[in-house]
Amino acid sequence: MSAYQQEHGWTAVPRSLDKLVANRKHKEPSRPIRVDDIPLPSSPLVDQVVSYARKNLSRQTYNHSMRVFYYGQAIVTQHFPEWKFSPETYLLACLLHDIGTTDNNITSTNLSFEFYGGTISLDLLKSLHADVSQAEAVCETIIRHQDLGDTGNITTLTAVTHFATVLDNAGLNGELVHEDTIKSVVAEYPREKWTGCFAGVVRKECELKPWANTTRIDAFAEMVEANKLMEKYD
Repeated sequence: MSAYQQEHGWTAVPRSLDKLVANRKHKEPSRPIRVDDIPLPSSPLVDQVVSYARKNLSRQTYNHSMRVFYYGQAIVTQHFPEWKFSPETYLLACLLHDIGTTDNNITSTNLSFEFYGGTISLDLLKSLHADVSQAEAVCETIIRHQDLGDTGNITTLTAVTHFATVLDNAGLNGELVHEDTIKSVVAEYPREKWTGCFAGVVRKECELKPWANTTRIDAFAEMVEANKLMEKYD
C-alpha cells in the first residue's frame, strides 16, 4: 500500500463495525471535540462540490452530510488515529454519499441509490479534474456506505462513513462521540426532523425498488425511527 493510495483511504479494514470497535487501539472515553476544533478542507475542488451539493441536495440532506463529516472526523481523531486518509477526500464522500436520494435521481434509475450515486459522483469528480484515485475512493465509499455486515473488508474511508452515518441515522455506537460533540455539530448543522425525513427516503427506495440494496437491512426504517440518541435533537 503506497502512501499515495493510503491518502484516499485505500487501506483494508474489517467490514464489521463491532470488530473495529472491540479491537481499536485507543479505547479512552470520548472527549469533547467541537466543530471549531475540526478544520474544514478548502480547495477549488471542495468549493465546486459544496456548490453542487447545496444546489442538488435538500437542506436536511446537506446538513446530514456535514454532520457525517464532523462525526467521522471526531471518531477517527480519537479512536482510529492510525487511519491516515485525506480529510478532503472524506468530505467529498460525505457531501455526495446521498446524492442518489434526490427526488430526480431516485426515480430516474432502476439502480439502488448508492450505486447510482456512486456513478454520478465518479463522473462529477472526473469532470472537475479530481485525481482518479480520489474520485474512485469516493465512488467506492458511496456504493458501499450501507454495506453493513460481519464478513470481509472495506476501506478506511468506507469504515468511517459507516460509523458516522449509522450514528446520525440510527444512534449506533454513540460511545464513540462525546455528547458535547453532538451538541456542537447539531447546533451548526441542525437535524430539522432528519429522523422522519430519512425513514421516508428508506421506505420510498424500497417501495420503488423492491430489489434495492437498502432491503438488506432488516426493518431499516423502523431502526431509524427508534434513534434514541438523536431524538432530543430532532
